[in-house]
Amino acid sequence: MTTGRHTATELDPALDDYQLASALVREAGQLALLMRMGGLQGERKTSVSDVVTAADHAAEAYVLEQLRRCRPDDGILGEEGASVAGTSGRTWVIDPVDGTYNFLHGSTYWCSAIALKRDSDETSVDPEVLLGAIFQPELDKLWVGGQEHPATLNGEPISGSGDRLVGEICAATYIHPTWLADPRTAMPWHAAAITAASLRMFGSGSCDLGRVADGELGCWFQHSCPEWDWLPGKAIVRAAGGDTAVVKVNGMNWFVAGGPTAVRDLSTALTSVPQFA
Repeated sequence: MTTGRHTATELDPALDDYQLASALVREAGQLALLMRMGGLQGERKTSVSDVVTAADHAAEAYVLEQLRRCRPDDGILGEEGASVAGTSGRTWVIDPVDGTYNFLHGSTYWCSAIALKRDSDETSVDPEVLLGAIFQPELDKLWVGGQEHPATLNGEPISGSGDRLVGEICAATYIHPTWLADPRTAMPWHAAAITAASLRMFGSGSCDLGRVADGELGCWFQHSCPEWDWLPGKAIVRAAGGDTAVVKVNGMNWFVAGGPTAVRDLSTALTSVPQFA
């Protein structure tokens, strides 16, 4: 596939799902990086920090094309609009560039991510995920894991930071400043945030979740995550022996990942605040 002056690899349909996912995020991430080196401008989506670039669209188009050729029976869902109904009962969920604000402004803290989920009721906020792959191009980090594949970072096994109290570990999180003015989200976020030993806010949920899986970060929480921001990392955290949960507070779903004790602690903190009608 050629996008402008950038040529991406056509993948072999004989690759297994894990090999295919790994190759897709590597190629998508490298394509996006090459396009950024050639010069990009961002377009605003919902806010000044929620942007999209031509690289997001090109990387998603590449993954879409390869999946339609290599897995023609599977469904496809992409952040930038890809939507293909499948017949296999499985759907690939694509995040071509996670952390686009970081990407556009020259940070290395962004990635390409993909998950394969089991199709379920459309109302489910936390579907079963079969595998995930996350690639951070500028640091050459590839996390992979799933139900039939142990979690790895660049091929080496990873197993998180152990089962520790949230008060003993670092929590990664994200909340847009406008949500801090809304008590429905500000109160549970604050309740969870103050339980952690320290906080980090980097701006790429999938990069964060890869680091929860490998133990660099202790745990993670965020509200209202779309599937492409949650499922790739969820698969890898669980494959690394961690736990995940989704809890509803004041009508908002909060997504939590880490060791079992940290997930329990964060979930308890999030639900400890007054509930609004």
